[in-house]
Amino acid sequence: MSQPPHGDVASAPASSSPSGPSEASGDAAATARLLPGGPVAERILAEVAERVAALIRQGVTPALATVLVGDDDASAGYIRIKQRQAAELGFASPHAHLPADATQADLHAVIESFNADPAVHGLLVQYPVPAHLDYDRALMAVDPDKDVDGMHPLNMGRLALGLPGPLPCTPAGIEELLAHHGIPVSGREVVILGRGATLGRPLAILLGQKRPTANAAVTVVHTGVPDWPRYTRRADILVAAAGVPGIIRPEHVKPGAVVIGGGVRYAGRRLLPDVDESCARVAGAITPRVGGVGPTTVAMLFRNAVAAAERAAAAANGSGDRTVSG
Repeated sequence: MSQPPHGDVASAPASSSPSGPSEASGDAAATARLLPGGPVAERILAEVAERVAALIRQGVTPALATVLVGDDDASAGYIRIKQRQAAELGFASPHAHLPADATQADLHAVIESFNADPAVHGLLVQYPVPAHLDYDRALMAVDPDKDVDGMHPLNMGRLALGLPGPLPCTPAGIEELLAHHGIPVSGREVVILGRGATLGRPLAILLGQKRPTANAAVTVVHTGVPDWPRYTRRADILVAAAGVPGIIRPEHVKPGAVVIGGGVRYAGRRLLPDVDESCARVAGAITPRVGGVGPTTVAMLFRNAVAAAERAAAAANGSGDRTVSG
């Protein structure tokens, strides 16, 4: 499933939330090291391409199916991006485009057809769907083993229990980004501002697990807590996941902290991040406004997709466990 913008999408307290993100760019006083997601994504996608090639040599062409309902320009653009990336990696990319007046039954029929097709290994439904449709019901209809976003309740349960399964893409991408840039996580205090199902909650579980690239002391706080800056100011690693543009400002950041901008909203095609760019004057390291978490999220989606194809191929040969993660 392709999920909505990351974050709580709640209103911040008036005393701590600005009217919008700073328009400043390239602040001369900025000293933070940038943590771009592009190099991380390139490494992951190169690994995915090798795995795709190995499957093709076995006679299996990995396939990532997409479903779009309606004619939202931005959503159609996101589908085209995923299809281009799929083609570059060697995936087949079957696509179903339903009209805006499609019924819930129409949507479920398409999902079930992709579920039943053994040549389709991964499946996502582009968000948003028209208002008369129930996106959560559609998510429940997806085969959990074809859920490339890792957001099916069964896969979220696997994550919570530490069992193998596809991981939610944005949280997994953030862990990869921190590891790639040599940011130590184990034993450090991570504060996540935002408790959303797509980012805040699963990231807290992921970074709290016992693993060299995780094993942190994780606190989740949200915009319903009036004194939330008290928590963010003590973080060694601060992850903004609220979906409130410009909510994180320099006074909310401990000097030298690592700041990860995960939460975004959109005004048309314009991206509005949670982290005001002026935070680069205080942080020790920070993700860029554009090209931070986004590229790693897409890369993790394709890692989940190739893992799904590998599981299916192994199961077809009688030698695999369909719950193995990527």
